[in-house]
Amino acid sequence: MSVAAGGIETEYGIAMLGDDPSNPLHPMYLSHHVLQAWLDAHAAGRTGWDFSSEAPLSDARGHRVARTEAHPDQLTDIETGLVNTILPNGARLYVDHAHPEYSGPEVTTARDAVAWDVAGDTIVAEAGRLAAGRLGHPVRLYKNNTDGKGQAYGCHENYLLLRDVPFHRVVVQFTGFLVTRQIVTGAGRVGIGQGSEVPGFQIGQRADFFEREVGLETTMLRPIINTRDEPHADPKMYRRLHVITGDANRSEVATWLKFGTAALVLRAISAGMVPRDRVEEFTLPNPVAAMHRVSHDTTCTVPLTMTDGANRTAVDVQEAWLEVCRAYLDRCSDDLTEAQRAESVEICERWQQVLDGLRTDPFTLGDQLDWVAKLALLESYRARDDLGWEAAKLALIDLQYADVDPARSLYQRLVERGRMQRIVGDDAIGHARENPPHDTRAWFRGRVMAKFGPQVRAASWDAMIVATADGALKRIELSEPLRGTRALTGDLLDGCDTVEELLTALSGGEPG
Repeated sequence: MSVAAGGIETEYGIAMLGDDPSNPLHPMYLSHHVLQAWLDAHAAGRTGWDFSSEAPLSDARGHRVARTEAHPDQLTDIETGLVNTILPNGARLYVDHAHPEYSGPEVTTARDAVAWDVAGDTIVAEAGRLAAGRLGHPVRLYKNNTDGKGQAYGCHENYLLLRDVPFHRVVVQFTGFLVTRQIVTGAGRVGIGQGSEVPGFQIGQRADFFEREVGLETTMLRPIINTRDEPHADPKMYRRLHVITGDANRSEVATWLKFGTAALVLRAISAGMVPRDRVEEFTLPNPVAAMHRVSHDTTCTVPLTMTDGANRTAVDVQEAWLEVCRAYLDRCSDDLTEAQRAESVEICERWQQVLDGLRTDPFTLGDQLDWVAKLALLESYRARDDLGWEAAKLALIDLQYADVDPARSLYQRLVERGRMQRIVGDDAIGHARENPPHDTRAWFRGRVMAKFGPQVRAASWDAMIVATADGALKRIELSEPLRGTRALTGDLLDGCDTVEELLTALSGGEPG
């Protein structure tokens, strides 16, 4: 079993508009007000976050950074007093590095990853409207990754791997996939360089911000492979691969392929599907430079020199990984659930169709890929108004595409006109706003929050701390991501009317 569960976490760009400079709000506190407005409107309490299992300075390469040597941004295990809570749908809602962040719950399929990810967009959009009413100024929230002035913020993916999969193998083989997948998953960006110093358009929002191949950091000297060893599960059995290279996508197709193809590639790597004598066909001698080069090439035709000396385009590299994944499905499909097998076949078919389109004419994919849809919009404005890439109007269009407010979002306008394909429907997104996934521990976490929220004193991905009637605090362990499911705990939770009854039913063990 590999890549059995995972999830997507998104930091949103934020700004408050107004003409009253005497009362500015720091983005950190503005983010707090936005999220608190949503919690108040939905009568959702602020459960504390349990930091006991956080290990932001633990490195998968076998060491731990001393706190005295760490950058303050790395110390994510400190209570700030700002919103940091679990929602009844099993997700985490909190303020992270001065941004509102929604971390979706653990899921087992890419389609579910899309549903709970887009549910987060709708929650944050509503939070912005509610906060604007309180503050008296419009609040804008963007699902993007840079302010265009040198600052970047993340959209991270998480994949559960077995601990016995060699981490070195993951680093060596997964890097080339991440570098080249931008042609499918890029969100598109006006401006070249971290501070948009050079006019132009590129495929990826975050590509220019990556400066190292491997490292522990996420907000500085960003590495293609992040080595944080913080499994949020039984550390003897699992590791969590924290992927920080992804863009924040509006397109459901792009999100689906981003999560689904990465999960498949990691399964194939874990199963040893790339023979040792072929590894150099999939690796790059200078992946950081290649990351920038791929992002800057909207034709998807510029060759990359691979470690074996051959020249291959990003499309070639992605297609090579697609073939590896197909071989994995032929040989190892018993590793997957029935739903995962069916979806994996579907993902491979769409992956091939997208790669074929990128080879012939990327603009044929304008209803599926964010960067193509955005570029088509921008080119139409450039032609109509005779604009150069340095025009401020183009940067505003880029931003408005990412706006999560449906009334302002250019992406949403494309959806309403039938010009963007969907993966999940509005009913599935509405369900994901209110309910946790049924087939991971998120089910138990979310249902406990819905039923006993006022008595949950703190929670994390792998534990919940509840208070009994006499004030005693009891810890419920959730160290196994595939326990605590509806099948295993649904009847148990339905049969408990009090926290005491729940604790008795669990009898000190893990749910399920």
